[in-house]
Amino acid sequence: MQFTKLHGIGNDYIYIDAINQDISAYDEPALSRVLSDRNFGIGGDGIILVLPSEIADFRMRVYNSDGSEAEMCGNGMRAFAKYIYEHASSRR
Repeated sequence: MQFTKLHGIGNDYIYIDAINQDISAYDEPALSRVLSDRNFGIGGDGIILVLPSEIADFRMRVYNSDGSEAEMCGNGMRAFAKYIYEHASSRR
């Protein structure tokens, strides 16, 4: 599985492109718990999935390190925008 880890103002998230790689075999909350573990995983405050959207170019889904789904994360959103900006040329 390919991922990118980004941080901003005290939060670090693992970004997974769920458009160009199939992650349907994974339980997303469990995946977040395993990958976010700072001792045995990648380490982070959670995972952010980059997904297709029917009303925008992309959408994100945020899972905290405990596996719960967050409605929003300001620092995660800022880094999501950076991720999309930096990867835009590979999506055209």
